Amino acid sequence: MGGVYVPARCPEDWRCLLARPDRHWREGYSAKLLAESWQKADGFPASVRRVLESSRVDALRDIEMLVGFPEFKVSLPGGARASQSDVFVLARSTLGLVCMTVEGKMRESFGETVGEWSEGASSGKVKRLDYLCGVLGVGTADTQSIPYQLLHRTASALILAERFGAPVAATLVHSFSPDNDGFNEFAEFARAMGAEAEPDQVAEARGAGGRRLFLGWVRDSVVSHLLRRVSGICHGN
Repeated sequence: MGGVYVPARCPEDWRCLLARPDRHWREGYSAKLLAESWQKADGFPASVRRVLESSRVDALRDIEMLVGFPEFKVSLPGGARASQSDVFVLARSTLGLVCMTVEGKMRESFGETVGEWSEGASSGKVKRLDYLCGVLGVGTADTQSIPYQLLHRTASALILAERFGAPVAATLVHSFSPDNDGFNEFAEFARAMGAEAEPDQVAEARGAGGRRLFLGWVRDSVVSHLLRRVSGICHGN
């Protein structure tokens, strides 16, 4: 976690922060869709704000986005590679600060499961998996069939909540897929965390370290996104 950040002025400024800009920054892919959606919003994008405001969760009541950090990295033990969230949001609700990691998805996969990632694991991977499971309060045996990406992204939210002294952490998937690609994997992860996930809802999971944890799946529409983009251009935004 670095100490100084330069604000983004337009969605294109997010491109250089990607791990593979040449591969990930493409029209119709989540990286670009997410950048356009969040950069041009006044706070939370409309689809995200709608889900948060309709959740009726006390910990998220009157939530206000304070600042967002694109492609935010959280260092983890057991290797040099950090967990890189598409967006890290520091927000405030009636209960205080909220640390939220956001993962954008179109049709991209969540990638390998924990079992696949840890097959023939090195000592570094064993150390990292033990650490992540400790942060999340789950047993390693309960994580084998869930995506590794969701494991470390959600752990990052709790790690950041501890650093900022926030009582609430959350992980959201901002999906632009018309078919909800990847939702079944997300729902399985939520169940492993003691929550029942539904599209366009936020569910409370098993927290850790005295903090509350929430998992949410937000559906957006590429068509709606493009209409908002055109509207912004027409109005000179």
